Amino acid sequence: MKLLLDTHILIWALADDQKLPQKARELILDANNEVCASTVSLWEVVIKHALHPNEMPYSGKDFYDACGRAGFDLLTVNAAHVLAVESLRRDDNAPPHKDPFDRLLIAQAKTEGLAFVTHDALLSGYGESCVLSV
Repeated sequence: MKLLLDTHILIWALADDQKLPQKARELILDANNEVCASTVSLWEVVIKHALHPNEMPYSGKDFYDACGRAGFDLLTVNAAHVLAVESLRRDDNAPPHKDPFDRLLIAQAKTEGLAFVTHDALLSGYGESCVLSV
């Protein structure tokens, strides 16, 4: 299976943090799975580190390097990914969700046929089959 990891899943995996759900850990460690990180996550880390360096443990360069050492493939953003954001719809009864990084990550996964691994319960409100909540 091809996986795209949400930013918080990536950070927990890279730090071997106990917050990483067991199911996510199993998926990442399964040699049959191809694990991807997105330049969207890199962008998110860079912004959050610049705004709150004490809360974001990685600089952009450190995060990029750690993803490479972990063997995660880097998925770059293209026009098809950006345009796919327009196709995302939230279920009528879903709570609001306003994170543009998450929407672009879901659009990437949807476009590329990847399973988007997340621990964010709000993302299931998109009703996209690519969203894999762990």
